[in-house]
Amino acid sequence: MFPNAQGRALALLNRVAQSHWPDRLKLRKTLEKLLYGGARAGFNLAARRSRQQSHSVRAGELFDLSLSDEQRMLVEMLEAFAQETLRPAAHEADARGAVPAGLLNQAHALGLVHYGVGEELGGMAGEGAILTNALMAEALSKGDLSLAAALLVPLSAANCIRRWASPEQQAAWLPAFLDGRSVPRMAIAVNEPTVLFDPHKLSTRAQRKRDHYLLNGEKCLVLDGLDASRIIVAANTDNGTALFLIDAGSKGLELRPEPAMGLRSCGTARVRLKGVQVPLERRLAAVDFDYQAFLDLGHLAWCALALGTAQAALDYVIGYCNERMAFGELISHRQGVAFMVADIAVELDAMRLMVWRACARADRVEAFQRESYLARLLCAEKAMKIGTDAVQLLGGHGFTQEHPAERWYRDLRAIAVMSGGLHL
Repeated sequence: MFPNAQGRALALLNRVAQSHWPDRLKLRKTLEKLLYGGARAGFNLAARRSRQQSHSVRAGELFDLSLSDEQRMLVEMLEAFAQETLRPAAHEADARGAVPAGLLNQAHALGLVHYGVGEELGGMAGEGAILTNALMAEALSKGDLSLAAALLVPLSAANCIRRWASPEQQAAWLPAFLDGRSVPRMAIAVNEPTVLFDPHKLSTRAQRKRDHYLLNGEKCLVLDGLDASRIIVAANTDNGTALFLIDAGSKGLELRPEPAMGLRSCGTARVRLKGVQVPLERRLAAVDFDYQAFLDLGHLAWCALALGTAQAALDYVIGYCNERMAFGELISHRQGVAFMVADIAVELDAMRLMVWRACARADRVEAFQRESYLARLLCAEKAMKIGTDAVQLLGGHGFTQEHPAERWYRDLRAIAVMSGGLHL
């Protein structure tokens, strides 16, 4: 009946419990403690073997929510950085419309961009890179969404090159990201200033000439566009959409500030292209370039930022509601408040599961377009609702800059309108 070790231990423990001789010899507690420890050790061993066997199952058969030790340590480090460094600097950065130079240097010292360079070139983008990047975005945005987005632009550019450039282009462009002294400032431009913008219907065109392309069009809400030395631009060609790496100082390329409702720390910019000549070798030339996957990974990056900021909002309103007194009692004791906080927690868990599942499928090189679409649909709607509810729960305080809720509200509204700019 009990063919295994823990089964035999349980059977023996049961017989000892029913016997009288341990009482006569005053050994019951000693024996039960010994047998209980053996049974527990057996169960622990079985659990470890079960986990090992489960990990040996083909990856495609499982959706594993457990994180690796490296991922957990990375998240803990970045969450500490977000709380201790990003959160205190967020208000001033939002007011100035720029990331402090010292903060950029601190972020570069963390080596975030190394997770966008392949291991063969000396980077750390290995197995599970997409989920790892999403976890990094989520952890950083717990400090501030806009600052997190700005700090992740170099990593996004490296990811874009690693995934969609040819091996020769990767070897030429990616090593610069590993130079600890100066990380390249590259931006990604997809959004266009059109009503109901559809990234599948780009107005920006790239016309092939003999030894170059001519690019014409306009891009908006380009993160870190004003300070970027190069810009990765999505444009239509005669054979589909392609990505081009353009020097910011190219003739015919114009940059100007484009302040927005949120994402102020990112220094969003408007980019105009008027007959910009781009050499043929500056077209990202991966053999299997998939524009839809490029968009999906960008959307998941924004979803990951929404997760961290929504979590920060939830943690903040819980503390506020448990301290704020009104009419002689804590406002958290009122059902209208408690139910709203509970709804935020439920929606946040749903968002996280959707995003993590999409990332896990992408890491396993499985189809993830459906999962990415559903994750973005959910995050775009619920992130705005969470931002609104956070302001509402703080009452009049939510409307002031004394509390970060109004800034989170403005930033979270960007999730529904941004395409590109970031890339997992």
